[in-house]
Amino acid sequence: MAKRDYYEVLEVTKECTSEEIKKAYRKKAIQYHPDKNPGDKEAEEKFKEAAEAYDVLSNPDKRSRYDQFGHAGMSGAAGNGGPFGGFGGGGMSMDDIFSMFGDIFGGHSGFGGFSGFGGGGGSSQQRRFRGSDLRVKVKLDLKEISTGVEKKFKLKKYIQCDHCHGSGAEGNSGVETCSTCKGSGSVIRNQQTILGTMQTRSACPTCGGEGTIIKEKCKVCGGDGIVHGEEVVSVRIPAGVAEGMQLSMGGKGNAGKHNGVPGDLLIQVQEEAHPDLIRDDNDLVYNLLLSFPIAALGGAVEIPTIDSKVKVKIDPGTQPGKVLRLRGKGLPSVNGYGTGDLLVNVSIYVPEVLNKEEKSALEKLDESDNFKPSSTVKEKIFRKFKSLFD
Repeated sequence: MAKRDYYEVLEVTKECTSEEIKKAYRKKAIQYHPDKNPGDKEAEEKFKEAAEAYDVLSNPDKRSRYDQFGHAGMSGAAGNGGPFGGFGGGGMSMDDIFSMFGDIFGGHSGFGGFSGFGGGGGSSQQRRFRGSDLRVKVKLDLKEISTGVEKKFKLKKYIQCDHCHGSGAEGNSGVETCSTCKGSGSVIRNQQTILGTMQTRSACPTCGGEGTIIKEKCKVCGGDGIVHGEEVVSVRIPAGVAEGMQLSMGGKGNAGKHNGVPGDLLIQVQEEAHPDLIRDDNDLVYNLLLSFPIAALGGAVEIPTIDSKVKVKIDPGTQPGKVLRLRGKGLPSVNGYGTGDLLVNVSIYVPEVLNKEEKSALEKLDESDNFKPSSTVKEKIFRKFKSLFD
């Protein structure tokens, strides 16, 4: 099933401000929150869909990529998952969404019977660390861009500590529930105002919002739950990507401390220049240099394409500046909306040095009226030239 447009999901326009996006997401999150819709799978999916849309549109870099490339700019392959699914489509849990966006309500309680995103002070209120993103560059030639390609990267990154399984504690008794917040990760304070008693929820100052306290730190990772390591990641680059485009692979960045949320892997596309073809969006341009006899008499010439050569018929009397269009020989759109063309721009080669026989032959041709442009041809060329300045 095709993904819905993120602006449509939040019911905002493309010109909306970041504050309008935040308000729209808050409205959707309240409407479809699991606490208000227990057992409703459709509401749960819409809740996740809204969180995914907010994750992209609230981030200026992600929003810019989405506006330019659509869903393919976020996942690296059309229909292959968004920032929550990345390239693998694994998805994030509800707790991941709560931990990343739970502060959207500003920590206040009283929204439809649930407090913030926590639903009543459960584990979803606990703080979860998020690992940092990783960035890599990938060089692609036009052949790889035209078909899409799979690339492998060996990443040096933070990974989960095997000794403590990411908890940061030494042994099973190394972690205890925080006595201040009783494991919820947050505390509620009552404050008297002219409007009555107001409740505010904030991160527990004792455990920093995690809900647990480490009694004995892991001897391997020093209590962080992460260590330096390596991982080989396979990335599917979709067809039609362009220079400067940045793809996102969710969950393949650095691991988060204490079994937190992993960061993303950001892949920046670099396009290698082709020896013959020039890219113009999804079209390709080739400059065909014809000899004067072929331009005058006509014939057949070979034109390079991305992966082969094709023969093209040249009509007699072909003029310099004429553009031949080979439909469908360009690059596919990254969003899957058709394929570009190969535009062949015709130029005429004039030799710089001639021998006596060549000079004599051309001088005789020049005496012929057929080799002198008529007034109609002159006018046609002038109009074409003038149009360049209009």
